[in-house]
Amino acid sequence: MKIQFLFALLLLAFTCSAQNAIDKQGRRQGHWIKTDKDGSKIYEGNFIDGHETGLFQYYYPNGKLRMRNDFTPDGKQCSHEAYDEEGHLIATGTFTQHNRDGEWKFYTEEGKLIKIAHYRMGVKEGIHVVFTQKGDTAEVSTWKDNHRDGRWWKRIGTNGHIEGTYRNGGLNGRVVEYGEQGELVSEGNYVDGSRHGSYRYYENGRMSIDETWERGILTDRKVLVLQPEATYVSIFKIACMVPKGKNQVTIYTRNGESVQTYEPFENLYARIGNETFTLANREGRIMIATDCVMGLKKDAEGRDVLDTEPALPVDIFPDEDCKKMVESLQREGFEN
Repeated sequence: MKIQFLFALLLLAFTCSAQNAIDKQGRRQGHWIKTDKDGSKIYEGNFIDGHETGLFQYYYPNGKLRMRNDFTPDGKQCSHEAYDEEGHLIATGTFTQHNRDGEWKFYTEEGKLIKIAHYRMGVKEGIHVVFTQKGDTAEVSTWKDNHRDGRWWKRIGTNGHIEGTYRNGGLNGRVVEYGEQGELVSEGNYVDGSRHGSYRYYENGRMSIDETWERGILTDRKVLVLQPEATYVSIFKIACMVPKGKNQVTIYTRNGESVQTYEPFENLYARIGNETFTLANREGRIMIATDCVMGLKKDAEGRDVLDTEPALPVDIFPDEDCKKMVESLQREGFEN
């Protein structure tokens, strides 16, 4: 019995001396198990002359596997697997000298492939593909030196998509979007990541918006107006829009003209946008160019109406939200 006990002690001493060894040059050698201050295992694996070799496993504080790295004999490269705390595989790839290198794949908790990416010594380089939860391609892009550089494609909705070209991380050249049935939705030009020149939108095969941009700044937007014949009006010439029933809108221009349109106001307002317009009366769906509003005044019956420049041929009765907006603009103007 004593001999067995002494043998166990010798075996334990040998095991301890063989584990976590450091040679005379200060290099880790042999089998290592590293733990934190609470005794939880951080990693386990083998070293040769200070570098990893073979299988290394890394753990969460709860003891579950976090990463598995399988190193080449020289320790310069390893195949890598990463897991979440529930044990799901979330990433696979290769490290070369501790840098992501080559093809990497990323997965959802359900095990579905969500992304394929390519790297060159830690730098994004090559094709990157993103997938939807259903497994369809969501986006394809080309990378160089950690920037998108090359052809780009992105799914819009179920079957629509947008495509263009990146240069040094910014869109450059023609960008085109297609709808669910393959129809043209929009097309335009980019320079160094900003819209520049013409950008057009389409509805049912007909141009509905014609914009002009100057290095990311909108300089004009002409919108389709459905009268007996289709025409286009610049939003910067519009002072006010007043719905007249379900399918009619009267546009009052800054030069005193009025244009009668024959379509739902929602369609017209969507083309015009809200960058330069304010909803003057929510119930009446009356829109007015913000820079035309000078303040509030009283009509003959003592009601609040908008004071506008230019003066409009109709009285605009603002709702409470619009009144607050006017008061806020006046305070800002006074403070400035």
